[in-house]
Amino acid sequence: MTTSASSAVAEHTSILKADPARQAFVLLRTVFTIAPIAFGLDKFFNLLTDWPHYLAPIITDVLPLSGQQFMYIVGVIEIVAGLLVLFAPRWGALIVAIWLAGIIIDLLLVPGFFDVALRDFGLFVAAVALFRLSFSAVATNRAK
Repeated sequence: MTTSASSAVAEHTSILKADPARQAFVLLRTVFTIAPIAFGLDKFFNLLTDWPHYLAPIITDVLPLSGQQFMYIVGVIEIVAGLLVLFAPRWGALIVAIWLAGIIIDLLLVPGFFDVALRDFGLFVAAVALFRLSFSAVATNRAK
């Protein structure tokens, strides 16, 4: 690593350590990049859970798709959302928040998943926080 590169990394590290809002931004951005991509990929493999089980029957009643086919679409959207958070955190966070609102509505339509809906509401609030933090974090990056 060159001297200028190592000094830039040291400067970035010291700024990150000194700014709690920047720390929160980086933490939320990391989580909302990795989690949607991981969960989106799992929609194709159902290793973590049987994802169609969480789908409100009304959705498959009105669409000409099986629950698993719908989950393939969901998986692609989640992967794209995670990548958006990585490359365009302001817009990605907003998309993730909207997506989580849709998931919450779906879960409220399925009896027995109110606890999961409540957990996803917490994630929704965190995505909105990332969206709000992106204004100050992006402004900080532009100033350099």
